[in-house]
Amino acid sequence: MKTLRIRERRVPADALAGLRELHPVMGRIYAARGVGNPMDLRPDLAGLADVGGLRGIDRAAELLAEAVAGGRRILVVGDFDADGATSVALFLRAMRAMGAREPDYLVPNRFEFGYGLTAPIAEMAADRGADLLVTVDNGISSHAGVAAARARGLGVIVTDHHLPGESLPAADAIVNPNLPGDGFPSKALAGVGVIFYVLAAVRARLRDTGWFHPGRRPEPQLGSLLDLVALGTVADVVPLDRNNRVLVEQGLRRIRAGQGCPGIRALLQVAGRDPARAVAGDLGFAAGPRLNAAGRLEDMSVGIRCLLTDKPGEAEQLAAELDGLNRQRREIEQNMEQEALASLEQAMAGLQGEPPAALCMHDGHWHQGVVGIVASRLKERFHRPAVVFAPDGDGLLKGSGRSIPALHMRDALERVHSLNPGLILRFGGHAAAAGLTLASDGLDRFREALQAVVRDWVEPHELEGELLTDGPLAAGDLTMALAREIRAGGPWGQGFAEPCFDNLFHVQAARIVGERHLKLQLCHEQGGNPLEGIAFRAVDHGWTARMPERIPPATPKPSRAVYRLDINAWRGTERLQLVIEHLESV
Repeated sequence: MKTLRIRERRVPADALAGLRELHPVMGRIYAARGVGNPMDLRPDLAGLADVGGLRGIDRAAELLAEAVAGGRRILVVGDFDADGATSVALFLRAMRAMGAREPDYLVPNRFEFGYGLTAPIAEMAADRGADLLVTVDNGISSHAGVAAARARGLGVIVTDHHLPGESLPAADAIVNPNLPGDGFPSKALAGVGVIFYVLAAVRARLRDTGWFHPGRRPEPQLGSLLDLVALGTVADVVPLDRNNRVLVEQGLRRIRAGQGCPGIRALLQVAGRDPARAVAGDLGFAAGPRLNAAGRLEDMSVGIRCLLTDKPGEAEQLAAELDGLNRQRREIEQNMEQEALASLEQAMAGLQGEPPAALCMHDGHWHQGVVGIVASRLKERFHRPAVVFAPDGDGLLKGSGRSIPALHMRDALERVHSLNPGLILRFGGHAAAAGLTLASDGLDRFREALQAVVRDWVEPHELEGELLTDGPLAAGDLTMALAREIRAGGPWGQGFAEPCFDNLFHVQAARIVGERHLKLQLCHEQGGNPLEGIAFRAVDHGWTARMPERIPPATPKPSRAVYRLDINAWRGTERLQLVIEHLESV
């Protein structure tokens, strides 16, 4: 495993002073994440940013409310990932509850139509008899698709959260917190968060017109759909600012109370997670990947059906199908990752073992639905921006990039595009991730251009791996009580990282479990009872190849561990467990 720089998060004294009523460790954790007032930790819906703050939302709400009241056909076009699927399900559930006439959906098959609202998708929507077309989690770069829809007489509302390009599509209304000049305070909304706000505005407008009636057409409670907002937000790995934390926590509370939709419950159960104990990590690492697998390998319709059904038996059947697709996705991903690593090692032989500033990998038989995951794995392993390409079947290369904090991926692609006109055929995304399309003969030029941009924009030390920790824990703090406080203290995720700590331990025993993971028995340097530890995917990271050197049984020499304090629940029994993120000899 590559040596990492381990750095303790800075704890502002002024923020810490406002958190004195909390457990000292929890106060330290929150202060390091920019929280200085306990009120900012309250997940009340009343604390959400005002719905009217989104530019364009009044016009979008007006058009949708008129369509509902006028009985016009509304069709929603989603993206093929978990954010897109939850956005579509949320929209359809809310529209049906508001009395819309047979709202329908289209989700592009990525292998046939590519990303977003394309002209062929617009033609399909018109042929289905749609009057108003609404995009969720896409559309901000769909100039041709919007134009084609309007040419066929459809109204178009774009709701998206991706960064816009130099110009906007000619839609009837656009709602996106990242539009230039938009004053909405939460720029981190996922696509599902954006459409949730739009639906709240539609409900308010219909309420004002007297559309709802207690007996005939009751006003829907949109809060009951927050489980979908929570899943889409966490799965899309957007930063959990205060607004998103409220949305996610409220959704999790509904899931834990058994009030979520049967599909999310079934997705958690098929992954071996207890919905009654669900936390954000269960959505991000269990439910989300299974939902995403449909869009990566086939099309997202099975995932959307899973989220739309109200029949538990049907939900379980669809979740099992998604679980099978996810197993297939993992096998493809592992093979691609191994091949990419072998190719990279061969390329590094002439570079004194040092990876290039940016990784750019391709193979003619790789699966385009999995390139993003492999790019993420390479980025994590080598601490460099990574772009992985696969053929699309039409003589083009579809790529997916993942980036480190020091480089804004979409801005980097914009720079490559401006310096090399015509090289990148299409691209879009945001700071951490982006997608692009190249001609099949453009790969070498793109690789050289991207590496040049990274060398120009990123300092060498920013290409070194770094682990931020919340410092050490005393032996007396390694308790179930603190683990429970941390578990309940989230939701944790992107931009509001789950706490991890840094201590010296004596490793008393180590063994491989589940073929890929490393089970450890540890003792805190200060003494105390032995502790269980687990290092997930340790075999993949190469830890076990060096076990005789680094992790000998009962070694008297301590090892430095970066870990999370966790609770291992198994068959009704709970035990304290350290989830090891990094382990090195000292």
